[in-house]
Amino acid sequence: MESDALFSLGGPAAAPSAPAGPGGVDGFSTVGEDSPLPVRMRPASIDELVGQDHLLAPGAPLRQLVGGGAGMSVILWGPPGSGKTTIAHLVAGATDRRFVAMSALNAGVKDVRAVIDTARRQRRAGGPQTVLFIDEVHRFSKTQQDSLLAAVEDRTVTLLAATTENPYFSVISPLLSRCVLLTLQPLDDAAVRGLLRRAVADERGLAGALTLQAEAEDHLVRLAGGDVRKALTALEAAAASATALGTGRIDLATAEQAVDVAAVRYDRDGDAHYDVTSAFIKSMRGSDVDAALHWLARMLVAGEDARFIARRLVIFASEDVGMADPTALGVATAAAHAVEYVGLPEAQLNLAQAVIHLATAPKSNSATSAIGAAIADVRAGRGGPVPRGLRDAHYSGARGLGHGTGYRYPHDDQRGVVTQQYAPDDLVGTDYYRPSGHGAERSVAARLPLLRRIVRGLPAPASRPEGPVPVAVNGRHPSGTGHAGGADEGGVDAAEEGQQ
Repeated sequence: MESDALFSLGGPAAAPSAPAGPGGVDGFSTVGEDSPLPVRMRPASIDELVGQDHLLAPGAPLRQLVGGGAGMSVILWGPPGSGKTTIAHLVAGATDRRFVAMSALNAGVKDVRAVIDTARRQRRAGGPQTVLFIDEVHRFSKTQQDSLLAAVEDRTVTLLAATTENPYFSVISPLLSRCVLLTLQPLDDAAVRGLLRRAVADERGLAGALTLQAEAEDHLVRLAGGDVRKALTALEAAAASATALGTGRIDLATAEQAVDVAAVRYDRDGDAHYDVTSAFIKSMRGSDVDAALHWLARMLVAGEDARFIARRLVIFASEDVGMADPTALGVATAAAHAVEYVGLPEAQLNLAQAVIHLATAPKSNSATSAIGAAIADVRAGRGGPVPRGLRDAHYSGARGLGHGTGYRYPHDDQRGVVTQQYAPDDLVGTDYYRPSGHGAERSVAARLPLLRRIVRGLPAPASRPEGPVPVAVNGRHPSGTGHAGGADEGGVDAAEEGQQ
């Protein structure tokens, strides 16, 4: 068989396995007695595959692919340890196809083209079909992925690609449209537990030489986080420790000593990053402080940039808390400063305090809605010249142009607010800001109608008695004594008369 200058998934130095039939296998290492436990325990048939029942129905694409009865190209998307490489090994076992495996970590366009050229020559000569397995396909650049398109389109090769990242983000659309996307799910605890027990008893595994105590098994299942490869690797490490100690069992202490850090499914450049961030924001917005702290911890343990977290908190403080608790922005900004000034790990305390404050604060998105509506009007072309009275009158000649003419200085009025047009002509009377009734914004909601009536020169409600009555606007009483109370301590008296 021609050499395709390919690298084994086990590393450049790994020897390829013997051909599986008239096709052959390039790129997979031979399984030996000294192979890692996860490699030795790979299913020998599709019936041993665990945890992907939704893909294993009779006639399903996965069964057709493994059985050699389908020529469609497939992208396998799933988290680590869910069985993507195992499925590739099962496909490689089909006897009527040539199978070539490469990893996107160390292969390039030249390697891909070499496989395609060989596959094309063999097909013209009546040889077997070629299945090309590319692990970590999301690491291929757009150009590298483009090099596959024609060969996949005319089925010169059947592509089997594996990725842990969302293919809608990481795989180019033309390639994605030429493939069947199969989504693998993380293994649940029962599936991981079953595979651990199989590995303890199976001749390919520990062959019953050791027993796995229930508490140790629970520990391994919990730390695996749905990654069976991690579970089996931890089991192998624990078995080595138990053997070295001369005991015939793997207890909790031995398992804890073998592995003490749980798997955290989190790729800062992938969709898990966006999913966890989304859950974090939505938990705070939903006022579930405990869930928000969990997602914060998840990001911190996974090594997320604390500055990224701090930026999200600063945004959230205005986007989702806003005027319902104006102090929230100060808290979030202080936490962001603490991240820069203190750094991790101590800054996790500042982040936690900010998360607790934001999650438990009253919520309002009025600021978000207000600026969104204003921007929409501007983009739609609404708005006109700056009213003459508001124009800059400080430079020489401005007065001659009428700039500033008619401007009323609000501080000259005892209420601190006057009737005056501030908006462009075609936006007079437009309400962008609509306060909620939550938290501190209740007082704003009570004060705002009065402010708008005074500024716009609207008459007082007919139900109110006529005549001037002292009012407090913007937190000041007409007498100049300061806060006048009333209206939920918001700075506007309940009295609204005498505004005209």
